[in-house]
Amino acid sequence: MVIPAVPPARAASVLLVDDQPIIGEAVRRMLSAEAGITLAYCKDAAAAIDRAAEVAPTVILQDLVMPGIDGLELVRRYRDDERFRDVPVIVLSTKEDPAVKAEAFAVGANDYVVKLPDRLELVARVRYHSRGYTALLERNEAFTALQKSQQVLANDLATAASYVRSLLPPPRDAAGIRADWRFVPSASLGGDAFGYHDLDAEHFAVYLLDVCGHGVGAALLSVSALNAIRSETLPQTDFRDPAAVLAALNRAFPMDRHGEMFFTGWYGVLHRPSRRLRWAGGGHPPAVLLPGVGASRRMLPSEGPLIGAVDGLEFTADELDVEAGSRLFVFSDGAFEISRPDGSMWTFGEFLDALAGPPATPQPQMDALLGRIREVSGREDFHDDFSMMELVFG
Repeated sequence: MVIPAVPPARAASVLLVDDQPIIGEAVRRMLSAEAGITLAYCKDAAAAIDRAAEVAPTVILQDLVMPGIDGLELVRRYRDDERFRDVPVIVLSTKEDPAVKAEAFAVGANDYVVKLPDRLELVARVRYHSRGYTALLERNEAFTALQKSQQVLANDLATAASYVRSLLPPPRDAAGIRADWRFVPSASLGGDAFGYHDLDAEHFAVYLLDVCGHGVGAALLSVSALNAIRSETLPQTDFRDPAAVLAALNRAFPMDRHGEMFFTGWYGVLHRPSRRLRWAGGGHPPAVLLPGVGASRRMLPSEGPLIGAVDGLEFTADELDVEAGSRLFVFSDGAFEISRPDGSMWTFGEFLDALAGPPATPQPQMDALLGRIREVSGREDFHDDFSMMELVFG
C-alpha cells in the first residue's frame, strides 16, 4: 500500500513586541531549538504595525506595559487592521489580574500569559495558536480558489446557454403556422434544445430534445443532436417520418460514446395539405393539442424508448388530423416538475389546466404561462431547464 505524502505544515512565524531586550533574548532562547518556529523582535511599540507587515506573523506575543503605546492599544490596532485582524495575539503580563485579563480579551487578545512562562508552555501555546491561524489561512485560500472555480464554471455555463439560445429558431407567423417559445436555462444548465422548420413546401417539422443530466456536456450533446435534425444529416433518414428520425438519432448518439448520456425527445411532422400531424417520441413528456374553444384536449404521448440508451430499438409513430385554430404545446419536464414553496409538487393535471386557459390578452400566452409557473414555484429561476413551444395552426 502506498502511503500518501503529508504536506509539510506551515512554519510558525512569531513576532515579539516588548520594550525589554532581556525578555526578547529570553524568548529567543526558548524558541531557538524548536523546529518550524521563527522569531522576530520589536522593542518599539510605535513600530509594531510596520514590523508586523514585514514579518507576516502567525502569532504575536504582545507585552502589556510599554512606553508610548500600551499593549492593549496595540491589540486594538491589530484588530482594526485588515492584515492582522485574525492573527492570534498572546498578551504577556507581569501579573495575574482578572480585570486586566478581561479587558485584554475584550479588545481582541486570544491568550494571556504571565511572563515568562515555562518554555514547554510557551512553545505549546505558540504552536497551538499558529496552527489555528494557518488552518484559517488555508481554509480561506481554498474558499477563494473554489469561488474562482465556480465563477469559471458559471461563465462556461452562461456561454453554453447563450450558444444554445442562439440556435433556437425565431418566432414565426407564416404559411398558416404561428410559433412562439420560451427557454429559461437552469443555473446548472440542463440539456434542452428544440426547434422547428419547413422540410419542404408541404411538410413542417417540430422537435424537442432533453439530455439527461446538467452542465456543458449535456448541452453540447443536445446541440449536436439538434444540429443533426436541423441540417437533416442523419444517414438514410426520411425526415418526414418521425419514427425513422428517432431511430436514426438512437443509432447516431449511443450513450457509450457520449459520456453515458442519453436523451428523450418528441418529433412531429405536419402535412399541410391534409392537415395530418404525425409524431413519435422516446421517454419524453406528451405533447398537448388543444383543438379549439370547448373541445377536449388531446395528449400526444411519447411512449417510445429512451434515445441512445440501447442500440437497435424501434420507434412507432401516431397521427391525427389537426383542426384550424388548434394549439400544440411541446415542452420538457422542467416546465411542469415544479415544487411549491411548501415543498409540495405542482401536479401534471394543474399544469394541463394552465395550458388550457384562454389565451392572454394583451400579454402573449407564453409569457402568461411562464408567469403562472413562477407564481406557483415562488421563484424566478428553475431547477431544470424550462423549455416550451406553442404552435398555432391556421
